[in-house]
Amino acid sequence: MNLPETRYAPSGGQNVAYQVYGDGDVDLIYCAEFWNSIEAQWMEPRFEAFLRRLASFSRLIMFDQRGTGLSDPVSTAELPPLEQWIDDIRAVMDATGSQRTALLGSGAGGLMAIVFAATFPERTTSLILLNAAARLTRSDDYAFGRDPKGERDWRDQARPGWGRGALAEVLAPTVAHQREFRDWWARNERLAIRPGMKVALDRMAEEVDIRHVLPSIQAPTLILVRAGNRFVDPDHSRYLADHISGARFVALPGDDYLPFVGDSDAIVGEIEEFLTGFREAHQPERLLATVMFTDIVGSTERVAAVGDRRWRELLDRHREVVRRVLARYRGREVDTTGDGVLATFDGPGRAIRAAEALRESVRDLGLTIRAGVHTGEIELAGEEIRGIAVHIGARVAALAGPDEVLVSSTVRDLVAGSDIVFDDAGIHSLKGVPGEWRLFRVTPRTIREEGGGSNDR
Repeated sequence: MNLPETRYAPSGGQNVAYQVYGDGDVDLIYCAEFWNSIEAQWMEPRFEAFLRRLASFSRLIMFDQRGTGLSDPVSTAELPPLEQWIDDIRAVMDATGSQRTALLGSGAGGLMAIVFAATFPERTTSLILLNAAARLTRSDDYAFGRDPKGERDWRDQARPGWGRGALAEVLAPTVAHQREFRDWWARNERLAIRPGMKVALDRMAEEVDIRHVLPSIQAPTLILVRAGNRFVDPDHSRYLADHISGARFVALPGDDYLPFVGDSDAIVGEIEEFLTGFREAHQPERLLATVMFTDIVGSTERVAAVGDRRWRELLDRHREVVRRVLARYRGREVDTTGDGVLATFDGPGRAIRAAEALRESVRDLGLTIRAGVHTGEIELAGEEIRGIAVHIGARVAALAGPDEVLVSSTVRDLVAGSDIVFDDAGIHSLKGVPGEWRLFRVTPRTIREEGGGSNDR
């Protein structure tokens, strides 16, 4: 897709980077976390899809807060007061010709959104707060805040890991194990905010308390939180709902703090209904993909032979091998649990080569696998995939013998003309799948080390 153009809005001697995407009837300013980068956000497919959904019913306005991302730097020794951060919202509104807007404040960005809505009610149509808080640290009359000393200790420990994906496991536990996501998140950290600025902003956030502002909010308010997230206690959101007149509170299921990970459609659906009065039925995204299933042969017997501890070590090493192979052949890990693997590829040739490479690599661990490959239409459902193609791939894998890579006739036909050779494995009935299916066994051969060539389709 073509990325929205980045422009700059003057704000009190500073220049604030912003982007505009979509042409809906509702202006929506996204006040994201201070660690967010309007440049890096488009590099992650889930984030791009989240923004695209928001822009389907709004004119989405995004910006990097001063001192972060593409905006002008500020001194970490003397951060500007909160009112100057608020001025950045007004500056971006003026630059984009927005007279009145809805505000979406996520996490610490919610502090800005709350104060802006209370200060400029004539320019605020609605307020949406996601995983937000009026105060972060604990006090005598705010029992569910974070312990100040623990917060400082945690900040000191996290600082050396900034720029290397330090927070991935806490913010996005369901995808933190995926190498592509961790690599992107580390890059986002580096592009969004430098370590010194991150520490300075954390200290500022630790001292902020805007509870007294809440009764002044006049705009209709929606408060959303992921009930299972481990980064911000949901009681912060309940407090906001209790102290903002007429606020609607929705606790959504899920363990991820980042709104674009997990069931992001549920979050966007609530926002769309709140702003427009209706929720468009979202059609699951469908695409043609190749699915690969693998399974360790004789795992039960192996556990009995080596013991639980040694088996867990083998599984950990197996997962490391899987991720190296997937990275080499442009595979996407969907699920790696127990002794099985499910991955998708954008071409069947790469999936076959990945299955062969994995078969060869795990031999060094004393393991034997079987693999099944099929190409068909799949349905994306958050981090999961669905559809008949997934079931067919699983059934094909179940019929493979030890050390075998078994494929459907669809796969064999799609790689015709490549150097991949097959043996006819006969016609089979696949449990739960209509009709009969001719399967083919990949003839073992020397594995090429590169991650795909002109014949990798």
